[in-house]
Amino acid sequence: MSFKKRGFCKFYKELYYGQSVKNHVLVKWKLKTGRGQLGIYCVVKAEGDSDQLEIINCAFLRQKYYLYHPAYVYGIAGGYEEAMDIILRISQEASIAGMDGRLLDYLLSKEA
Repeated sequence: MSFKKRGFCKFYKELYYGQSVKNHVLVKWKLKTGRGQLGIYCVVKAEGDSDQLEIINCAFLRQKYYLYHPAYVYGIAGGYEEAMDIILRISQEASIAGMDGRLLDYLLSKEA
């Protein structure tokens, strides 16, 4: 069985950025192509069914697994605390939209 290389990640249409992330285009390109970036954290869709979102360091995206199974990135932050702020922002927006605790449902509804 042959798998096609797709890039290390895919991006949410209305991607969330931390305040310290300045050059959005360059950061996205580096993440997609597996280039190293110190201090960049990504808010991604969780692998398991019990969680919704998780925070990972961009170094994890350089693993060969992600080249064939790209991570779905909802947010890019310049540090772990900034990534937590992005999840908090998503949670607050979901709550305002009447989708308390259903972060993925909220994000999917925005994308449609």
